Amino acid sequence: MKVLINKARKEKGITLRQLEQMTGISKSTLNLIENEKFSPKLTQLEKIAVALDVRITDLFESKYK
Repeated sequence: MKVLINKARKEKGITLRQLEQMTGISKSTLNLIENEKFSPKLTQLEKIAVALDVRITDLFESKYK
C-alpha cells in the first residue's frame, strides 16, 4: 500500500515545513513517510489528514479497487 501524502500535500500547495507546523510532526519524519522509509502511526496519519483536509483513506493507494 503506497502512502500518497506527497501528492495530497502538493495538490494543496503546502510545503513540508508548513505541514510540519500544522501537524507537529517533524519535517524529517514527514519526509521519511513520504518516501516510504517510515511507517506512520495512526495518530500521525490522523494529524496529516486533518491538516490536508482529506480522509485518512484518501492518503492510501490500494491495489484492490
